Amino acid sequence: MAILLVLALLVVRGSVEQIVTDADRSLATSDLVPFVADITANPDEKVDDPGTGVLIYVRDPSGEVQVDTLPHDVRKAIDHREPATETFVFRDDEERSFAVAGDTVSTASGTWTVWSARSAAASELALHGLSRVLLIAGIVLLAGFAVASWVLASVALKPVTLLRRKAEEFSADPEATLPVGPARDEISALAETLNTFLATTRASTEREKQMVSDAAHELRTPLAALKTQLELAHADFGNAAALAAQVSAAEASVNRLTSLASNLLELNRLETDASQTHTAAGVLVDEFMGSIDRARLLGVSKAARVEFAVAVANESTSYALGAQAFGRLVDNLLSNAMAAIATDGEVIATLHQDAMQLRLEVHDTGPGMPENFIPIAFDRFSRPDDSRTATTGGSGLGLALVHAIAVAAHGTAALENTESGLRVTVTLPKM
Repeated sequence: MAILLVLALLVVRGSVEQIVTDADRSLATSDLVPFVADITANPDEKVDDPGTGVLIYVRDPSGEVQVDTLPHDVRKAIDHREPATETFVFRDDEERSFAVAGDTVSTASGTWTVWSARSAAASELALHGLSRVLLIAGIVLLAGFAVASWVLASVALKPVTLLRRKAEEFSADPEATLPVGPARDEISALAETLNTFLATTRASTEREKQMVSDAAHELRTPLAALKTQLELAHADFGNAAALAAQVSAAEASVNRLTSLASNLLELNRLETDASQTHTAAGVLVDEFMGSIDRARLLGVSKAARVEFAVAVANESTSYALGAQAFGRLVDNLLSNAMAAIATDGEVIATLHQDAMQLRLEVHDTGPGMPENFIPIAFDRFSRPDDSRTATTGGSGLGLALVHAIAVAAHGTAALENTESGLRVTVTLPKM
Protein backbone atom coordinates (compact mmCIF):
# COMPACT_ATOMS: atom_id res chain seq x y z
CA MET A 1 0.00 0.00 0.00
CA ALA A 2 2.87 2.38 0.77
CA ILE A 3 4.36 1.76 -2.67
CA LEU A 4 1.01 2.25 -4.41
CA LEU A 5 0.33 5.40 -2.41
CA VAL A 6 3.76 6.88 -3.25
CA LEU A 7 3.22 6.10 -6.92
CA ALA A 8 -0.22 7.71 -6.86
CA LEU A 9 1.09 10.85 -5.14
CA LEU A 10 3.95 11.10 -7.62
CA VAL A 11 1.48 10.86 -10.50
CA VAL A 12 -0.67 13.61 -8.94
CA ARG A 13 2.40 15.79 -8.30
CA GLY A 14 3.66 15.30 -11.85
CA SER A 15 0.24 16.00 -13.36
CA VAL A 16 -0.15 19.26 -11.40
CA GLU A 17 3.40 20.29 -12.30
CA GLN A 18 2.67 19.72 -15.98
CA ILE A 19 -0.54 21.76 -15.74
CA VAL A 20 1.25 24.65 -14.02
CA THR A 21 4.11 24.60 -16.54
CA ASP A 22 1.65 24.60 -19.44
CA ALA A 23 -0.15 27.54 -17.82
CA ASP A 24 3.11 29.53 -17.49
CA ARG A 25 3.94 28.88 -21.11
CA SER A 26 0.45 29.94 -22.16
CA LEU A 27 0.78 33.17 -20.19
CA ALA A 28 4.17 33.87 -21.71
CA THR A 29 2.70 33.32 -25.16
CA SER A 30 -0.22 35.63 -24.36
CA ASP A 31 2.26 38.42 -23.49
CA LEU A 32 3.46 38.29 -27.09
CA VAL A 33 0.02 38.83 -28.62
CA PRO A 34 -0.33 42.65 -28.25
CA PHE A 35 3.22 43.27 -29.50
CA VAL A 36 2.79 40.96 -32.49
CA ALA A 37 -0.49 42.71 -33.30
CA ASP A 38 1.10 46.19 -32.93
CA ILE A 39 4.04 45.29 -35.17
CA THR A 40 1.72 43.79 -37.77
CA ALA A 41 -0.50 46.89 -37.77
CA ASN A 42 2.29 49.52 -37.55
CA PRO A 43 5.55 48.00 -38.81
CA ASP A 44 7.17 51.39 -39.34
CA GLU A 45 6.49 52.75 -35.88
CA LYS A 46 8.47 52.30 -32.68
CA VAL A 47 7.17 49.61 -30.34
CA ASP A 48 5.44 50.88 -27.21
CA ASP A 49 6.93 50.43 -23.73
CA PRO A 50 5.53 47.20 -22.26
CA GLY A 51 5.07 48.63 -18.79
CA THR A 52 6.19 47.44 -15.39
CA GLY A 53 6.44 43.70 -14.77
CA VAL A 54 6.18 42.64 -18.38
CA LEU A 55 9.29 40.81 -19.55
CA ILE A 56 9.58 41.40 -23.30
CA TYR A 57 12.25 41.56 -25.99
CA VAL A 58 11.66 43.07 -29.45
CA ARG A 59 14.22 43.26 -32.26
CA ASP A 60 13.44 44.95 -35.60
CA PRO A 61 14.56 43.72 -39.03
CA SER A 62 17.69 45.93 -38.90
CA GLY A 63 18.86 44.19 -35.75
CA GLU A 64 18.05 47.07 -33.41
CA VAL A 65 16.59 46.02 -30.05
CA GLN A 66 13.62 48.30 -29.48
CA VAL A 67 12.45 46.75 -26.20
CA ASP A 68 14.38 44.62 -23.72
CA THR A 69 13.07 44.01 -20.21
CA LEU A 70 14.24 40.39 -19.97
CA PRO A 71 16.54 39.30 -17.11
CA HIS A 72 20.18 39.14 -18.07
CA ASP A 73 20.44 35.35 -18.02
CA VAL A 74 17.29 34.93 -20.12
CA ARG A 75 18.63 37.55 -22.55
CA LYS A 76 21.83 35.53 -22.95
CA ALA A 77 19.83 32.33 -23.52
CA ILE A 78 17.78 33.73 -26.43
CA ASP A 79 20.85 35.32 -28.05
CA HIS A 80 22.02 31.79 -28.86
CA ARG A 81 18.67 30.64 -30.30
CA GLU A 82 17.40 31.08 -33.81
CA PRO A 83 14.23 33.21 -34.09
CA ALA A 84 11.24 30.85 -34.12
CA THR A 85 7.74 30.34 -32.81
CA GLU A 86 8.39 28.23 -29.71
CA THR A 87 8.15 28.01 -25.91
CA PHE A 88 10.62 26.58 -23.43
CA VAL A 89 11.50 26.67 -19.73
CA PHE A 90 14.77 28.24 -18.64
CA ARG A 91 16.45 28.09 -15.24
CA ASP A 92 19.13 30.68 -14.46
CA ASP A 93 22.20 30.48 -12.24
CA GLU A 94 20.15 31.43 -9.19
CA GLU A 95 17.77 28.48 -9.77
CA ARG A 96 14.95 30.78 -10.88
CA SER A 97 12.66 29.36 -13.54
CA PHE A 98 11.14 31.27 -16.47
CA ALA A 99 8.68 30.21 -19.11
CA VAL A 100 9.96 31.75 -22.36
CA ALA A 101 7.90 32.21 -25.57
CA GLY A 102 9.19 33.38 -28.93
CA ASP A 103 7.57 34.48 -32.20
CA THR A 104 8.51 36.12 -35.51
CA VAL A 105 6.56 38.74 -37.46
CA SER A 106 7.13 39.13 -41.19
CA THR A 107 6.59 42.65 -42.62
CA ALA A 108 7.49 44.49 -45.82
CA SER A 109 10.69 45.75 -44.26
CA GLY A 110 11.78 42.38 -42.93
CA THR A 111 11.29 39.94 -40.03
CA TRP A 112 10.79 41.05 -36.45
CA THR A 113 11.82 38.86 -33.50
CA VAL A 114 9.73 38.93 -30.34
CA TRP A 115 10.43 37.12 -27.05
CA SER A 116 8.55 37.17 -23.74
CA ALA A 117 9.23 35.58 -20.37
CA ARG A 118 7.14 34.69 -17.33
CA SER A 119 8.61 33.98 -13.90
CA ALA A 120 7.65 30.53 -12.57
CA ALA A 121 8.43 31.47 -8.96
CA ALA A 122 4.75 31.50 -7.98
CA SER A 123 4.18 28.16 -9.67
CA GLU A 124 7.16 26.61 -7.92
CA LEU A 125 5.97 27.97 -4.60
CA ALA A 126 2.56 26.42 -5.23
CA LEU A 127 4.17 23.11 -6.17
CA HIS A 128 6.27 23.12 -3.01
CA GLY A 129 3.12 23.71 -0.98
CA LEU A 130 1.33 20.95 -2.87
CA SER A 131 4.24 18.57 -2.18
CA ARG A 132 3.96 19.22 1.56
CA VAL A 133 0.21 18.69 1.47
CA LEU A 134 0.59 15.46 -0.52
CA LEU A 135 3.29 14.19 1.86
CA ILE A 136 1.15 14.87 4.94
CA ALA A 137 -1.94 13.44 3.25
CA GLY A 138 0.01 10.35 2.20
CA ILE A 139 1.25 9.72 5.72
CA VAL A 140 -2.25 10.19 7.14
CA LEU A 141 -3.78 7.90 4.50
CA LEU A 142 -1.12 5.24 5.03
CA ALA A 143 -1.61 5.35 8.80
CA GLY A 144 -5.37 5.17 8.38
CA PHE A 145 -5.06 2.28 5.96
CA ALA A 146 -2.72 0.45 8.34
CA VAL A 147 -5.18 0.82 11.22
CA ALA A 148 -8.13 -0.18 9.03
CA SER A 149 -6.20 -3.17 7.68
CA TRP A 150 -5.29 -4.29 11.19
CA VAL A 151 -8.92 -4.00 12.31
CA LEU A 152 -10.28 -5.80 9.25
CA ALA A 153 -7.62 -8.50 9.43
CA SER A 154 -8.35 -9.04 13.12
CA VAL A 155 -12.07 -9.36 12.41
CA ALA A 156 -11.49 -11.60 9.40
CA LEU A 157 -9.09 -13.86 11.30
CA LYS A 158 -11.25 -14.11 14.40
CA PRO A 159 -12.83 -17.37 13.14
CA VAL A 160 -9.32 -18.72 12.57
CA THR A 161 -8.42 -17.85 16.17
CA LEU A 162 -11.53 -19.70 17.34
CA LEU A 163 -10.55 -22.70 15.22
CA ARG A 164 -7.05 -22.69 16.72
CA ARG A 165 -8.35 -22.46 20.30
CA LYS A 166 -10.84 -25.22 19.67
CA ALA A 167 -8.12 -27.37 18.13
CA GLU A 168 -6.07 -26.94 21.31
CA GLU A 169 -8.94 -28.57 23.23
CA PHE A 170 -8.86 -31.76 21.16
CA SER A 171 -6.44 -33.48 23.51
CA ALA A 172 -8.91 -33.02 26.38
CA ASP A 173 -12.05 -33.78 24.37
CA PRO A 174 -11.55 -36.43 21.67
CA GLU A 175 -15.08 -35.87 20.38
CA ALA A 176 -14.67 -32.10 19.88
CA THR A 177 -15.16 -30.57 16.43
CA LEU A 178 -14.16 -27.25 14.94
CA PRO A 179 -16.80 -24.48 15.09
CA VAL A 180 -18.48 -23.63 11.78
CA GLY A 181 -19.47 -19.97 11.51
CA PRO A 182 -22.83 -18.79 10.16
CA ALA A 183 -21.22 -17.11 7.15
CA ARG A 184 -20.81 -19.34 4.11
CA ASP A 185 -17.24 -18.26 3.43
CA GLU A 186 -13.83 -19.90 3.00
CA ILE A 187 -13.30 -20.20 6.77
CA SER A 188 -16.58 -22.10 7.21
CA ALA A 189 -15.72 -24.33 4.26
CA LEU A 190 -12.28 -24.98 5.80
CA ALA A 191 -13.87 -25.85 9.16
CA GLU A 192 -16.29 -28.27 7.50
CA THR A 193 -13.48 -29.90 5.52
CA LEU A 194 -11.34 -30.27 8.63
CA ASN A 195 -14.29 -31.68 10.61
CA THR A 196 -14.83 -34.27 7.87
CA PHE A 197 -11.12 -35.07 7.95
CA LEU A 198 -11.20 -35.40 11.75
CA ALA A 199 -14.20 -37.69 11.60
CA THR A 200 -12.50 -39.88 8.99
CA THR A 201 -9.25 -39.96 10.96
CA ARG A 202 -11.03 -40.81 14.21
CA ALA A 203 -13.02 -43.56 12.52
CA SER A 204 -9.83 -44.96 11.02
CA THR A 205 -8.10 -44.81 14.39
CA GLU A 206 -11.00 -46.57 16.07
CA ARG A 207 -10.94 -49.26 13.37
CA GLU A 208 -7.24 -49.76 13.87
CA LYS A 209 -7.64 -49.97 17.63
CA GLN A 210 -10.48 -52.43 17.22
CA MET A 211 -8.49 -54.47 14.72
CA VAL A 212 -5.48 -54.65 17.02
CA SER A 213 -7.72 -55.66 19.91
CA ASP A 214 -9.54 -58.27 17.85
CA ALA A 215 -6.32 -59.57 16.32
CA ALA A 216 -4.76 -59.92 19.77
CA HIS A 217 -7.84 -61.80 20.96
CA GLU A 218 -7.86 -64.06 17.91
CA LEU A 219 -4.15 -64.76 18.10
CA ARG A 220 -4.20 -65.56 21.81
CA THR A 221 -6.19 -68.79 21.43
CA PRO A 222 -4.15 -70.48 18.67
CA LEU A 223 -0.89 -69.33 20.29
CA ALA A 224 -1.96 -70.79 23.63
CA ALA A 225 -3.00 -73.99 21.89
CA LEU A 226 0.30 -74.13 20.00
CA LYS A 227 2.27 -73.64 23.22
CA THR A 228 0.33 -76.44 24.92
CA GLN A 229 0.81 -78.76 21.95
CA LEU A 230 4.56 -78.13 21.94
CA GLU A 231 4.76 -78.78 25.69
CA LEU A 232 2.88 -82.05 25.22
CA ALA A 233 5.19 -82.93 22.36
CA HIS A 234 8.16 -82.56 24.71
CA ALA A 235 6.48 -85.02 27.07
CA ASP A 236 5.93 -87.54 24.25
CA PHE A 237 9.49 -87.77 22.95
CA GLY A 238 9.54 -91.45 23.82
CA ASN A 239 6.24 -92.19 22.09
CA ALA A 240 6.54 -91.75 18.33
CA ALA A 241 2.80 -92.04 17.63
CA ALA A 242 1.83 -89.53 20.34
CA LEU A 243 4.62 -87.17 19.25
CA ALA A 244 3.41 -87.34 15.63
CA ALA A 245 -0.13 -86.50 16.75
CA GLN A 246 1.07 -83.47 18.75
CA VAL A 247 3.21 -82.26 15.83
CA SER A 248 0.23 -82.59 13.47
CA ALA A 249 -1.95 -80.61 15.89
CA ALA A 250 0.78 -77.95 16.18
CA GLU A 251 1.00 -77.80 12.40
CA ALA A 252 -2.75 -77.14 12.21
CA SER A 253 -2.37 -74.30 14.72
CA VAL A 254 0.50 -72.83 12.69
CA ASN A 255 -1.61 -73.02 9.52
CA ARG A 256 -4.42 -71.17 11.27
CA LEU A 257 -2.00 -68.48 12.45
CA THR A 258 -0.55 -68.20 8.93
CA SER A 259 -4.01 -67.82 7.40
CA LEU A 260 -4.95 -65.20 9.98
CA ALA A 261 -1.76 -63.20 9.35
CA SER A 262 -2.17 -63.44 5.57
CA ASN A 263 -5.75 -62.20 5.73
CA LEU A 264 -4.78 -59.30 8.00
CA LEU A 265 -1.97 -58.29 5.65
CA GLU A 266 -4.28 -58.49 2.65
CA LEU A 267 -6.92 -56.35 4.36
CA ASN A 268 -4.30 -53.77 5.29
CA ARG A 269 -2.96 -53.70 1.73
CA LEU A 270 -6.43 -53.17 0.29
CA GLU A 271 -7.09 -50.25 2.64
CA THR A 272 -3.74 -48.50 2.15
CA ASP A 273 -2.91 -49.19 -1.51
CA ALA A 274 -4.64 -46.61 -3.72
CA SER A 275 -3.21 -47.97 -6.99
CA GLN A 276 -5.62 -49.40 -9.55
CA THR A 277 -5.18 -52.76 -11.32
CA HIS A 278 -7.22 -53.63 -14.39
CA THR A 279 -7.92 -57.23 -15.33
CA ALA A 280 -9.80 -58.54 -18.34
CA ALA A 281 -12.90 -60.66 -17.84
CA GLY A 282 -11.25 -63.64 -19.56
CA VAL A 283 -8.52 -63.74 -16.90
CA LEU A 284 -11.12 -63.53 -14.13
CA VAL A 285 -12.96 -66.48 -15.67
CA ASP A 286 -9.73 -68.50 -15.49
CA GLU A 287 -9.33 -67.59 -11.80
CA PHE A 288 -12.97 -68.53 -11.20
CA MET A 289 -12.46 -71.96 -12.74
CA GLY A 290 -9.31 -72.51 -10.66
CA SER A 291 -11.28 -71.74 -7.51
CA ILE A 292 -13.99 -74.21 -8.57
CA ASP A 293 -11.37 -76.94 -8.95
CA ARG A 294 -9.94 -76.22 -5.50
CA ALA A 295 -13.41 -76.21 -3.96
CA ARG A 296 -14.18 -79.60 -5.49
CA LEU A 297 -11.05 -81.00 -3.87
CA LEU A 298 -12.24 -79.65 -0.51
CA GLY A 299 -15.63 -81.22 -1.06
CA VAL A 300 -14.35 -84.74 -1.60
CA SER A 301 -14.36 -85.51 2.12
CA LYS A 302 -18.01 -84.45 2.39
CA ALA A 303 -19.11 -85.98 -0.90
CA ALA A 304 -20.27 -82.44 -1.70
CA ARG A 305 -21.31 -81.28 -5.16
CA VAL A 306 -19.83 -78.07 -6.55
CA GLU A 307 -21.71 -76.79 -9.58
CA PHE A 308 -20.96 -73.69 -11.59
CA ALA A 309 -22.20 -71.59 -14.50
CA VAL A 310 -20.32 -68.95 -16.52
CA ALA A 311 -22.03 -66.40 -18.78
CA VAL A 312 -19.32 -63.99 -19.94
CA ALA A 313 -19.78 -62.80 -23.51
CA ASN A 314 -17.05 -60.13 -23.73
CA GLU A 315 -13.81 -61.41 -22.22
CA SER A 316 -11.92 -58.19 -23.08
CA THR A 317 -13.93 -56.02 -20.66
CA SER A 318 -11.72 -54.82 -17.80
CA TYR A 319 -12.52 -54.67 -14.09
CA ALA A 320 -10.67 -52.77 -11.34
CA LEU A 321 -9.07 -55.62 -9.42
CA GLY A 322 -6.20 -58.02 -9.82
CA ALA A 323 -6.54 -61.62 -10.86
CA GLN A 324 -5.09 -62.92 -7.58
CA ALA A 325 -7.46 -60.72 -5.54
CA PHE A 326 -10.43 -62.08 -7.47
CA GLY A 327 -9.19 -65.63 -6.95
CA ARG A 328 -8.84 -65.00 -3.22
CA LEU A 329 -12.37 -63.56 -3.15
CA VAL A 330 -13.87 -66.63 -4.86
CA ASP A 331 -11.77 -69.01 -2.74
CA ASN A 332 -13.03 -67.40 0.48
CA LEU A 333 -16.67 -67.61 -0.58
CA LEU A 334 -16.39 -71.21 -1.72
CA SER A 335 -14.41 -72.34 1.34
CA ASN A 336 -16.99 -70.73 3.64
CA ALA A 337 -19.77 -72.43 1.74
CA MET A 338 -17.98 -75.81 1.84
CA ALA A 339 -17.45 -75.45 5.60
CA ALA A 340 -21.14 -74.65 6.14
CA ILE A 341 -22.79 -77.43 4.18
CA ALA A 342 -23.45 -80.90 5.56
CA THR A 343 -22.38 -84.17 4.00
CA ASP A 344 -23.80 -84.54 0.48
CA GLY A 345 -24.45 -80.78 0.44
CA GLU A 346 -24.25 -78.59 -2.65
CA VAL A 347 -22.58 -75.33 -3.62
CA ILE A 348 -23.55 -73.48 -6.80
CA ALA A 349 -21.33 -70.67 -8.12
CA THR A 350 -22.32 -68.50 -11.08
CA LEU A 351 -20.39 -65.79 -12.89
CA HIS A 352 -22.61 -63.57 -15.04
CA GLN A 353 -21.67 -60.55 -17.14
CA ASP A 354 -24.05 -57.85 -18.33
CA ALA A 355 -23.55 -54.48 -19.99
CA MET A 356 -22.61 -52.70 -16.76
CA GLN A 357 -21.08 -55.19 -14.34
CA LEU A 358 -19.78 -58.64 -13.52
CA ARG A 359 -21.88 -60.50 -10.92
CA LEU A 360 -20.63 -63.43 -8.85
CA GLU A 361 -23.11 -65.52 -6.83
CA VAL A 362 -22.27 -68.35 -4.44
CA HIS A 363 -25.28 -70.29 -3.13
CA ASP A 364 -24.95 -73.13 -0.63
CA THR A 365 -27.31 -75.56 1.07
CA GLY A 366 -26.01 -74.79 4.55
CA PRO A 367 -27.99 -73.54 7.57
CA GLY A 368 -27.72 -69.87 6.60
CA MET A 369 -26.99 -67.05 9.06
CA PRO A 370 -28.97 -65.45 11.88
CA GLU A 371 -30.81 -62.44 10.48
CA ASN A 372 -29.46 -60.13 13.18
CA PHE A 373 -25.91 -61.07 12.23
CA ILE A 374 -26.18 -60.34 8.49
CA PRO A 375 -25.71 -56.51 8.86
CA ILE A 376 -22.33 -57.04 10.57
CA ALA A 377 -21.23 -60.18 8.74
CA PHE A 378 -18.60 -58.26 6.75
CA ASP A 379 -16.96 -56.77 9.87
CA ARG A 380 -13.56 -58.11 10.88
CA PHE A 381 -13.51 -61.03 13.30
CA SER A 382 -17.31 -61.11 13.37
CA ARG A 383 -18.82 -64.52 14.03
CA PRO A 384 -22.33 -65.32 15.25
CA ASP A 385 -22.77 -67.39 18.36
CA ASP A 386 -24.17 -70.21 16.26
CA SER A 387 -21.63 -69.55 13.52
CA ARG A 388 -21.74 -71.57 10.37
CA THR A 389 -18.00 -72.02 10.88
CA ALA A 390 -17.99 -72.57 14.60
CA THR A 391 -16.69 -76.08 14.19
CA THR A 392 -14.05 -75.15 11.67
CA GLY A 393 -12.19 -72.55 13.69
CA GLY A 394 -12.74 -69.69 11.24
CA SER A 395 -11.12 -66.37 12.12
CA GLY A 396 -14.01 -64.18 10.95
CA LEU A 397 -11.83 -62.49 8.30
CA GLY A 398 -13.04 -64.30 5.18
CA LEU A 399 -16.13 -62.20 4.50
CA ALA A 400 -14.32 -59.05 5.62
CA LEU A 401 -11.69 -59.73 2.98
CA VAL A 402 -14.37 -60.39 0.34
CA HIS A 403 -16.05 -57.09 1.16
CA ALA A 404 -12.74 -55.19 1.12
CA ILE A 405 -11.77 -56.59 -2.30
CA ALA A 406 -15.19 -55.73 -3.74
CA VAL A 407 -15.15 -52.18 -2.36
CA ALA A 408 -11.59 -51.62 -3.60
CA ALA A 409 -12.85 -52.51 -7.08
CA HIS A 410 -15.74 -50.00 -6.67
CA GLY A 411 -18.17 -52.88 -6.34
CA THR A 412 -20.48 -54.28 -3.68
CA ALA A 413 -20.87 -57.44 -1.61
CA ALA A 414 -24.14 -58.64 -0.09
CA LEU A 415 -25.55 -61.80 1.45
CA GLU A 416 -29.03 -63.13 2.18
CA ASN A 417 -30.67 -66.24 3.56
CA THR A 418 -32.67 -68.34 1.14
CA GLU A 419 -35.04 -71.25 1.63
CA SER A 420 -32.19 -73.67 1.02
CA GLY A 421 -29.21 -71.91 2.55
CA LEU A 422 -27.16 -68.72 2.07
CA ARG A 423 -26.48 -66.71 -1.08
CA VAL A 424 -23.57 -64.26 -1.35
CA THR A 425 -23.57 -61.79 -4.26
CA VAL A 426 -20.58 -59.72 -5.38
CA THR A 427 -20.90 -57.14 -8.16
CA LEU A 428 -17.94 -55.54 -9.97
CA PRO A 429 -18.59 -52.59 -12.31
CA LYS A 430 -16.71 -52.51 -15.58
CA MET A 431 -13.99 -49.92 -16.12
